Amino acid sequence: MPNLPDVVLWSVPAFVLLTVVEMVSYRFHPDEEAAGYETKDAATSVGMGLGSLVFDALWKIPIVAVYTAVYELTPLRIPVLWWTVLLMLLGQDFFYYWSHRGHHVVRILWACHVVHHSSRKFNFTTALRQPWTTLTVWPFYVPLIALGVHPAALAFCSSANLVYQFWVHTERVGKLPRPFEYVLNTPSHHRVHHASQGGYLDRNFGGILIVWDRLFRSFTGEGERPVFGLTKNIATYNPLRVATHEYAAIARDVRAADSWHERAGRIFGGPGWQPAGRSPAPGAGTVHEATAAERIA
Repeated sequence: MPNLPDVVLWSVPAFVLLTVVEMVSYRFHPDEEAAGYETKDAATSVGMGLGSLVFDALWKIPIVAVYTAVYELTPLRIPVLWWTVLLMLLGQDFFYYWSHRGHHVVRILWACHVVHHSSRKFNFTTALRQPWTTLTVWPFYVPLIALGVHPAALAFCSSANLVYQFWVHTERVGKLPRPFEYVLNTPSHHRVHHASQGGYLDRNFGGILIVWDRLFRSFTGEGERPVFGLTKNIATYNPLRVATHEYAAIARDVRAADSWHERAGRIFGGPGWQPAGRSPAPGAGTVHEATAAERIA
């Protein structure tokens, strides 16, 4: 098994330091237009992050079992060398893009990912607002294991990708020089991703690199100031409700469905999917006003 460091654990002091610095910066240099910090919101985000550590440890058991089985079955092996790790990081980031995009366009997957978008603030604690149901993520990375990437090497790459994305959750960093903005995911690009305006919805899915969005036509640059949160925000700071509210909404919609076609659409359609000719019901549990496929087209 490759002996690779736990980059998330090593990064915790940096997470804490950067969060404190950002909080202090708002105190001494306030920005009335920025979302900033709010105590209950920040506490919920931290609570969601701590909870995700517990649930991810549970999900890891079946996921590692599947990955190990695939790895043992494939005849391919990629050695862990400095240059192959760079290629693995590139491959992981590519499949992260598709996982991230998929979790925006399929409602049952969105029910997991919506947690990360549920804050109306955008700061370093927002990066910690992670879902508790990430069992939906693992299938997207099976091709890497089948190509001979060791599961431990994939875990390292996924952790590195997660650590990179911490710093892009801030309003205190403006646009970077053009070469960086063209290639990398930056705070400017990720502010667009977290915005709730129609022109910004379901854009900029990249983890480390933004070039995937440019290649696959899901990129939008930052123009008007983003308004963060969901198109239908949730009025709760309860971590359990934050983690499960969209699953509960799906269950309500499925119970009220008139046919199996509608039930399937409520689960596997876009977050705002409706049967043909039917308008969304007032107070419906979905959080997007149009299907994600329509917005990306």
